[in-house]
Amino acid sequence: MKDNRARNAEATEADAALVARIVAGDRGAFQQLMRLHNMALFRAARAIVRDDADAEDVLQEAYISAYRHLAGFRGDARLSTWLTRIVINQALARLRARRRDNVVALIDDRAPGAAEAMEQAMDEDPGASPEAGAMRAELRRLLEKKIDALPLAFRTAFILREVEEMTIEEAAECLAVPEATVRTRVFRARALLRASLAEEMDMATADVFSFAGARCDRIVAGVLERLRVLDASAEGAPPT
Repeated sequence: MKDNRARNAEATEADAALVARIVAGDRGAFQQLMRLHNMALFRAARAIVRDDADAEDVLQEAYISAYRHLAGFRGDARLSTWLTRIVINQALARLRARRRDNVVALIDDRAPGAAEAMEQAMDEDPGASPEAGAMRAELRRLLEKKIDALPLAFRTAFILREVEEMTIEEAAECLAVPEATVRTRVFRARALLRASLAEEMDMATADVFSFAGARCDRIVAGVLERLRVLDASAEGAPPT
């Protein structure tokens, strides 16, 4: 517990120092901030808008807004939390604009407002075989598809808690909902994902070691040929 408090204090000091440099006009410090938070913020945006290009646009708009408001950052929350709330607001605004989702009230209207850019995510293990890499990529695509299918409130809480590994308290602060609500949403998201993946597994199981088409024809032809040879041998005629 003490170690956690010490780490949090160090992180808060580092946040304050970085913000001070940016406010003083250090663009290199702002670039450092973006690279530090890009992946987590992209995932938060992507969880809401469900589109890579839209998520990048959300981040760019959000970073611009964050840059303009950094002078007002007082350190009442972690910088990462403050940025995440800005990204969530920006992503929800985009959803409302395109009317693709039934947007639930994830956060209140008083939260600060905006953010930018993205760094490319999750490179494959360079030591993995091409087959293992392809399988991992396919599994990731399947999981991403299933997460995208979750209701907005569930998938956002799931990404913050399970993918970004925020604490319940941090996720609740980002979403401006009670901690119990975060727990409920994450629990429901897990349950829905398990059910959906199990259904996918059931459908795929029927096709495992598929036995049709060319393989079926080849085996039937092979057996018939062997029977023909056996029949010819039994009749004393040389097989042709």
